Amino acid sequence: MAEHEDRIALFLDYENLAIGARDRLGVDFDLAPIADAMAERGRTIVRRAYADWSMFDEDRRMLTRQHVELIEITQRMGKARKNSADIKLAVDAIELAFERDYITTFVIGTGDSDFTPLVHKLRELDKRVIGFGIEGSTSNILPPACDEFLFYDRLVDLRRKPKRNSRASGRAESDRAPTSKPTEDIEDDDTTPPKSQDMTAMVVSTLTGLMRGGDSSVRSSTLKRSILRKDPTFDESDHGHRGFGELLRALADDGVIELEGTGDVQVALPSSGGQDETAMALLESIVQKAKGPTPMSGLKRQMRDEEPDFNEKRLGYSGFLTFCKAAASRGLIELGWDDAAEDYLVSIPTAPTRTTKRAPAKKAPTKRASSRSK
Repeated sequence: MAEHEDRIALFLDYENLAIGARDRLGVDFDLAPIADAMAERGRTIVRRAYADWSMFDEDRRMLTRQHVELIEITQRMGKARKNSADIKLAVDAIELAFERDYITTFVIGTGDSDFTPLVHKLRELDKRVIGFGIEGSTSNILPPACDEFLFYDRLVDLRRKPKRNSRASGRAESDRAPTSKPTEDIEDDDTTPPKSQDMTAMVVSTLTGLMRGGDSSVRSSTLKRSILRKDPTFDESDHGHRGFGELLRALADDGVIELEGTGDVQVALPSSGGQDETAMALLESIVQKAKGPTPMSGLKRQMRDEEPDFNEKRLGYSGFLTFCKAAASRGLIELGWDDAAEDYLVSIPTAPTRTTKRAPAKKAPTKRASSRSK
């Protein structure tokens, strides 16, 4: 085990997260993207969630599958119940900071500014603090207090999240009229990918997450540990390789990654060209054929029709929206939300209007000049 590996304790103010995801994003909260993000940062050895679990039946099952310890907060009325959950979480976090000095990082899942003093105290105790919450329901005070803050909205592809029939969401939905019609699912057309594609997506997405920390490359041993934290059953022999180094060399030969050095090699994403630019060129050509703004929800299926092996996760993107945003940042497409279509509209950027430079007008001779000529 690497000595520098972070040991992480995860604490979830679950009611804040679940209600924020449902009311602000129209989806049910899913811990899996957060678990993957933490796996890229270290070993998560404590996972606790705080709520009145009689309100979150389906959520409780999801969290149990993610090996989260559920802390029951007895049902009370109004603010007293909420404060009891906040206090219990804060007390447990501080207690763990003193009793488990090997825990280096605390992850607090909430958007509530009431947890800001807890963040300050943990940092006083020389603990790294990562916060995460729903962007639309997170206080402006909390993120600057943390060493790092993740917005759940940016970690998931919101357009493909199903709704669960938990009691809390069921009661809330019955009290209000149906909202907007759900947009077309851009991921449900995915058939189960072959193991080779699944493996490639796992390697590239994990490498991308590790490189977000600022490093231009990652050691192969670090990459392998991070992959195993995401999927403990991962075995390169299942994909026809005798070792992890052989698997990396095969991916490098395919242009998926770049390797440098020998032994514990440095692994990086391709600096230029390769599958990334090919996929974006394909996206650009499809948008050009549309001859006008086209909904993003149908673009992935059109790309699959042209290139059946297309998978944005193999290129290091968490979802198709992130892939389109990357293409937009390179000036290949324009991307904007349209309320009427309830979808992102994608178009080709209009060429900037060029202003033609006029030749400078000749100055009329001055009187002094004309008098001299006489």
